[in-house]
Amino acid sequence: MMNRTSTMNDFKQQAGVTLVELMVALSIGSFLMIGAVQLYSQSRHAFVINESIARVQETAQFAMDTIEADIRMASNWGRHSRGSSVVGRSVPGDANPLTLAAPAACGAAWALDVSRPVQGDNNNYGLVCPPDPDGTGVAQPNSDTVTTRRATVAASPLQPGRLQIQTTRIHGELFADGTVPSAFDPLASETHNLLINSYYVAASSTLIPGVPTLRRKMLTSVGGVPTVVDQEVAPGVENMQLQFGVDVDQDNTVDRYVNPGDAILDPLAAGFIPGARVITARIWLVVRSISPEIGIQDLRNYQPGDVNLGVYTDVFRRMQVSKTILLRNART
Repeated sequence: MMNRTSTMNDFKQQAGVTLVELMVALSIGSFLMIGAVQLYSQSRHAFVINESIARVQETAQFAMDTIEADIRMASNWGRHSRGSSVVGRSVPGDANPLTLAAPAACGAAWALDVSRPVQGDNNNYGLVCPPDPDGTGVAQPNSDTVTTRRATVAASPLQPGRLQIQTTRIHGELFADGTVPSAFDPLASETHNLLINSYYVAASSTLIPGVPTLRRKMLTSVGGVPTVVDQEVAPGVENMQLQFGVDVDQDNTVDRYVNPGDAILDPLAAGFIPGARVITARIWLVVRSISPEIGIQDLRNYQPGDVNLGVYTDVFRRMQVSKTILLRNART
């Protein structure tokens, strides 16, 4: 017969957990799961925030780098940097008609006023050509406009219908027929394409409707005709402000900072200083995120340049960046 004591011991060895032990195990497991879910949620939230910050920083960096490249090289005409010595340029206030073919969209002076390598409008869009032709056609209010003029390398063979400049160490001449002016020795001069860009902020992006964007008017050639095209540069740029560092006594140092369109830089204004030259440009950009971020609180009072944009009450992340750029070719 089976030993009764041995059978009872076998039953004890096969017994399960008690109700108390089960409840304790479930409680511990629940706490671990809640902690894991909270950790994931916090990590996900931190990732979304970091991703949003990174995108805004990326937009600001790209926009600033794009503008900086043109401003830094403004007044580079190839072999010299003296726009006043270029034949065929537009002269402010000159009643004589221009004979050089130039795109009419933004006015001939927009492309040919090479004696002013940088030019701007303060807190408004002042170009003759309308803003954002592919979108709403509305420029962002209280935002500056800046135009840069310079030359870039021309590919061979030369293209008829593209505005170009032939320069020596002393002087230069604009032309648009693809033929180097006869007064220049090809071995002692260089040919460059005229590069004109006007940067402004449009109220709405054509790529992402409802989002403000940095755009530019650019001189190019289409079908053998000098043409102005409007390009979208960086959606998310909400405001742009500039100030020019001006040398008024020709000692190659900045004597004062002025807003774009200041009288000392306008040949037609009573306060014009003939020897004044822009040496540096200080730029502010206010950039916002593309998508809303629920719960964000931005209490900053944005004051780029000479405007006060106040405190925004929406749910978009923003960043204000600034940079001072030296014009490499502005010094005598």
